[in-house]
Amino acid sequence: MHNTGADGRPAAGEHSGVDHEFLALERELAVFLRRARASSGELARAVHPDLESAAYGLLMRLADAGQQRATDLAGYFGVGKATMSRQLRALEDLGLVAREPDPADGRAVLVRLTDEGRARFTRVRDGRRAQYARRLAAWDRKEVAELARLLHRLNGEQPPEEV
Repeated sequence: MHNTGADGRPAAGEHSGVDHEFLALERELAVFLRRARASSGELARAVHPDLESAAYGLLMRLADAGQQRATDLAGYFGVGKATMSRQLRALEDLGLVAREPDPADGRAVLVRLTDEGRARFTRVRDGRRAQYARRLAAWDRKEVAELARLLHRLNGEQPPEEV
């Protein structure tokens, strides 16, 4: 039961009919996302001083999934083809990615990390993982795994196959 003020509306700090767990989730995700955006900018600049913030995630996807078509990358990130094309062109100009014909379809092009791109990305990613390890050192490994599983689920992806 919620407390109400003289006007019948919820008292200060109360939200009639609102699930407090979802309010807490919204608040924590907002903080997390704000910090993640700032961190992405720092990580991108660590890979290359001229790199845009969004490019770090793109490099991560190519490192994790291997070469892909630009349209598949655009779909994965939920951006338009023009946006993806612009981001890839910038990465290509910096020598971090290369485009090559898709052997399965001569009309299509695959994007891949260059050796330089992979080396720069790996150096920054290793540093980021070390930061996570330090920040979560007091956490049980099962808690870290559970957080990763829940975030994966929140991202709407299928769980990875058990090995």
